[in-house]
Amino acid sequence: MNLNDIKFDENGLVPAIAQDVNTMEVLMLAYMNKEALQKTLEGPYATYYSRSRQSLWVKGETSKNVQEVVSVSYDCDGDTILVRVKQTGVACHTGARTCFHNLLTEPEEKTDASVLGELFNVIEDRKQNPVEGSYTNKLFVGGLDRILKKVGEEAGEVIIAAKNEDKAEIAYEAADLMYHLFVTLAQQGMTPADIYDELKKRR
Repeated sequence: MNLNDIKFDENGLVPAIAQDVNTMEVLMLAYMNKEALQKTLEGPYATYYSRSRQSLWVKGETSKNVQEVVSVSYDCDGDTILVRVKQTGVACHTGARTCFHNLLTEPEEKTDASVLGELFNVIEDRKQNPVEGSYTNKLFVGGLDRILKKVGEEAGEVIIAAKNEDKAEIAYEAADLMYHLFVTLAQQGMTPADIYDELKKRR
């Protein structure tokens, strides 16, 4: 990124959109001045400029809902920044996952890959904030061996379903397998973004 390509406004600011790298959700809109953008590029967390306080602020420095920077890009006109992040906790000060939670239209039922990102976020939240009676928490408490045992079992179930040529059963068992794979990633301190990056290398 060449900072000379960025068109800051008359106040020295540029709007910055934060997007979850796993779910592709738009999390929030804030502003950056040149220093905030430089600090964001340095990482590891997103830094913005508060117009009300007229000072820099690291997202989550108080709430701990930090945004670990994955990539920073800018649009074709150079007047908007896109920051792809690994969001810890919620992004909105209201406690909502995203600041864009007020609906003007009803969304269509989700059937795309964003569901996978949302699933991982729930798993990661259970890891960070245990819920009594949660199956996910039981897996984490059981440790890596218990988790991997379930991965092996579910992989076998997918094989059996495929051999039976039962599409509904394949979908059911594949969902179980993907869930347990995600638990494995979370246990290992990884995210789906790590898998996406590996897949990109194989194009």
